[in-house]
Amino acid sequence: MKNICDWNNCKKLGEYKAPVEKDNSKKYRMLCLEHVKEFNKNWNYFSGMSDNQVINFLKSDMVWHKPTQSFSSSDNFFKVLWNNTLKDENDISKSKSDFDHMRQFKFDHKDIKAFGILGISVGMGWQKIQKKFKMLVKKFHPDMNSGNKKYEEKLKLITLAYTQLKNTYREKIDT
Repeated sequence: MKNICDWNNCKKLGEYKAPVEKDNSKKYRMLCLEHVKEFNKNWNYFSGMSDNQVINFLKSDMVWHKPTQSFSSSDNFFKVLWNNTLKDENDISKSKSDFDHMRQFKFDHKDIKAFGILGISVGMGWQKIQKKFKMLVKKFHPDMNSGNKKYEEKLKLITLAYTQLKNTYREKIDT
């Protein structure tokens, strides 16, 4: 089905999309080349906006119009990650320097899955687990991946796996 140009009394073929509203909706009208050029020449996204509205829009545009949170915010996921996960309260590496002897212990299915998520061998020493975890945090941090949510979810999974192993190793040391 061919579209006719949606300009006053134009009978040409409408092949080019022009937005109907400024709200980034999917609503558009089809125009011919001549009229889409005229439309674009006269289009002003900011018409009808006050100076403050334009400034606020431009500030919001810098973060893709998504809410942001200060890294220093107390509930920021990455601050919690660094404060709680990377900073081991009972720093396991200080209590035992090498956990290779732990290979004799049995690990449950959650532990084995956690080793797999981190991409390391079951029963690996604690210092090597920490080193691998820190490398993965740097690799999958959203700031290193243009804020891609896929990487944020991957990092959360890695953090949960690390926490699982941290708790397991702590229990095995305490017993």
